[in-house]
Amino acid sequence: MSQRQVLQVFEQYQKSRTQFVQSIAELATRPQNIETLQNAGVMSLLRPLLLDVVPTVQQTAALALGRLANYNDDLAEAVVKGDILPQLVYSLAEQNRFYKKAAAFVLRAVAKHSPELAQAVVDCGALDALVISLEEFDPGVKEAAAWALGYIARHNGELSQAVVDAGAVPLLVLCVQEPEVALKRIAASSLSDIAKHSPELAQTVVDAGAIAHLAQMILNPDAKLKRQVFSALGQIAKHSVDLAEMVVEAEIFPAVLGCLKDPDEYVRKNVATLMREITKHTPELSQLIVNAGGVAAVIDYVGDCRGHVRLPGIMMLGYVAAHSENLAMAVIVSKGVPQLAICLAEEQEEHIKSATAWAFGQIGRHTPEHARMVAVANVLPKLLALYMDTESSEDLQVKAKKALKSILQKCTYLPALEPLLHEAPSNVLKHVVCQFSKVSATAAPGPTSAVPPAVSVAAKGPLSLLSRLSLLSPCPPPPVSVGAPHDSKARRLFVTSGGLKKVQEIKAEPGTALREYISAINNCYPEEIVRYYSPGYSETLLERVDKYQPV
Repeated sequence: MSQRQVLQVFEQYQKSRTQFVQSIAELATRPQNIETLQNAGVMSLLRPLLLDVVPTVQQTAALALGRLANYNDDLAEAVVKGDILPQLVYSLAEQNRFYKKAAAFVLRAVAKHSPELAQAVVDCGALDALVISLEEFDPGVKEAAAWALGYIARHNGELSQAVVDAGAVPLLVLCVQEPEVALKRIAASSLSDIAKHSPELAQTVVDAGAIAHLAQMILNPDAKLKRQVFSALGQIAKHSVDLAEMVVEAEIFPAVLGCLKDPDEYVRKNVATLMREITKHTPELSQLIVNAGGVAAVIDYVGDCRGHVRLPGIMMLGYVAAHSENLAMAVIVSKGVPQLAICLAEEQEEHIKSATAWAFGQIGRHTPEHARMVAVANVLPKLLALYMDTESSEDLQVKAKKALKSILQKCTYLPALEPLLHEAPSNVLKHVVCQFSKVSATAAPGPTSAVPPAVSVAAKGPLSLLSRLSLLSPCPPPPVSVGAPHDSKARRLFVTSGGLKKVQEIKAEPGTALREYISAINNCYPEEIVRYYSPGYSETLLERVDKYQPV
């Protein structure tokens, strides 16, 4: 065989290897091919090609492995069990920039699936090699390394701490300052993944000077970058008052509020999440955002979106309202209650309904005026319906009941309470009746107080009795009263609407709080009115007719 023929054979062999890895890399982009490739034992065929003498073959083999490992955890585990990771880690320090990007991609693809697989990447010594790659001149290598580090850190605090201990954070902060937008995005995302697990990890990110550099990018025109920036700031702010104050001190408000109208829904969601994480800590932080116009902006945001994007805005309003009467009133004045009522009616996801119910409870629990503003929006029957619906989740039922109870304990607006008399179960009904007794009750008059003894109930009938209500003078309120007794028109309306009748139908054991509440209400009315609307009284009248002997 001549030398020319030998060279042709080697050339053909090289061409075949190149064609093979390129074909596998192309096939691995289509999910329908993955199982066939796996069954064909493609992993064992690609592994030796990682050490091929031809750089193009090495790089393409690594790319193919990364695409396979990215598909599912079984293939990622096959990469780990095939002892491919140590080979890749070694090559990260030795090969060219194209191979380094491909190797970092494989490490990322393996680490993303589970903490166990991420730990396998750490155990093979990948962290040091990836951190060194953050110092490469090529931005693509930095981006690939930052991405892999973020995927390792996102799983839990231990893995995140390992990334920190490897010295990644200061280099990631430097990457945020690079001119390449793609590198900024990935670096900000990785910082977010590190900071989210604990106050200590978030403090490490802060100590590296991340907040100032992230804050400078909140108005960057790139939507994907803004997503990551707001995510990172939110993950830092959520842990403690001190960290939240550091984020606020970067002077991101009120500029950040404009991003609540950003065309990208994830930018909007992450901004609302950031505001939620800040406001949950203290009344002072909430007041700062209220003063910047944050509550009105979030209410508009909640009205402009649907589904899961609404959730952080709803919770932010609840956190603001929870702190104090004044902050809750700021939510009310900004028309937050009607918007939350729309959310409660529109949303289908139960966790969103739960959050909305909780927010109503935080708004209405402060004073009678707060409770009234919630009640007039017709929220109470909706909360009751969610609580009583057997198809509601346990969490939704608990939050609806708690919110209902919180509002009822302050509500003195009786027209909103009356419908609940006819629908509420006994454990809710006692709170409703309690409010009627507090607001309406007067000191018990004598059995014939303001009622001429010669008047016959049977002869006069209910209309005559009702008309006489207007002649009654209200008596001094009992110690449980929270305000002046209602006037005669209110008492008459309570009778004609069926409220008094419903109260008489409630079965309450003697000596219970519910029985005391009912007695307090009955003391507001003439004895014959109470008897007339008591169950069985019509039969009593008929018996009297049967026994009556005309003269």
